[in-house]
Amino acid sequence: MTVWDDLVGQRPVVESLRAAASGQGMTHAWLFTGPPGSGRSNAALALAAALQCEARTGCAECHSCRTVRAGSHADVTVIRTEKLSIGVDEVRGLVRRSALAPAGDRWQVLVVEDSDRLTDQACNALLKAIEEPTPRTVWLLCAPTVDDVLPTIRSRCRLVTLTTPTATEVAAFLVRSLGVPEPLAAHAARASQGHIGRARAIARDEATRNRRNEVVRLAAQMTTLGAAMSAATNLHEVAKEEAAAITSELDAREKVDLDAAYGVEERGRRPREYAAALKRLEDGQRTRAKRRVLDVVDRCLMDLVSVYRDAIALSAGAAGQLVNEEIRGDVAAIARAAAPEQLLRMVDAVFTAREQMLEFNVPPQLALESMTVALRIDPERRAS
Repeated sequence: MTVWDDLVGQRPVVESLRAAASGQGMTHAWLFTGPPGSGRSNAALALAAALQCEARTGCAECHSCRTVRAGSHADVTVIRTEKLSIGVDEVRGLVRRSALAPAGDRWQVLVVEDSDRLTDQACNALLKAIEEPTPRTVWLLCAPTVDDVLPTIRSRCRLVTLTTPTATEVAAFLVRSLGVPEPLAAHAARASQGHIGRARAIARDEATRNRRNEVVRLAAQMTTLGAAMSAATNLHEVAKEEAAAITSELDAREKVDLDAAYGVEERGRRPREYAAALKRLEDGQRTRAKRRVLDVVDRCLMDLVSVYRDAIALSAGAAGQLVNEEIRGDVAAIARAAAPEQLLRMVDAVFTAREQMLEFNVPPQLALESMTVALRIDPERRAS
């Protein structure tokens, strides 16, 4: 076992990073890009571990590799956000740390997992640090595409591009790493569309599988205006339910930690500073919850798109399994009810809703209602 094992279907990337960790082609700044779920953050952390590895290979067994993977290595700092953006104050703290010499004899490694969420001020602060790096400092930035990072920053980074792994590769990974039965692994691999984290969740959690099944079945149910409006509400409720399941435990744990830090439980009263700290915590949790709902809605929309793509594949007579093989009957009904041109317009309607929510801050319920109205299918043509 090595730190590279979680990089599914990324053999060229692994070979390149292995060589860099051993000193061939090493540089002070890297930009990891790739579609969601391709393993950008995993690749960055694997390189960070290999750079600190006592064997210089990323063995996953030595103390340095284990502490990097556990998030406790003194010379590896990871910044990620549950908010909508990463602000300049967070980046300035990271820049100050980058100027320090590493505690060990290797590298000071700074990992920014959501570089596409940096504010303009944060980008400017980061640019100066990357332009004038200290000798043993390495920056590892992650973003979906190179266009999500300022040209002045990406021009100073070595680009690492990850690809979406195949369903076969993802299924084999689930069987090997989680011991998932092969039929379930195959279903999770197809349903996740190559997203490793999503595949893990689908394979492990029955509730996640049920929520996804509820979403993809909506496509065949939108035959009237009322059904379309109900589908929008159901989508939003499913997203809020999943987001709450993800964040509620973390919110409660943060509140307990805050109470302990201010001695609320021990003293039985709240210090004067506690109210301001509690407000900051609650504001941060609300922002995180908003982002989480948007993330889950976005995932639901991609699940819906997979149904319409399956319908287009059926209409075209394409060979091979569908992404949503388990609801082939529904997919076939949609393919009968809508011509390929209409199915393409439906896909476009989904991406329009996605853009409205993520780029223009349209309330999810409104964007989803507009989308589902455009996704109605003709029941009479469907019956024929």
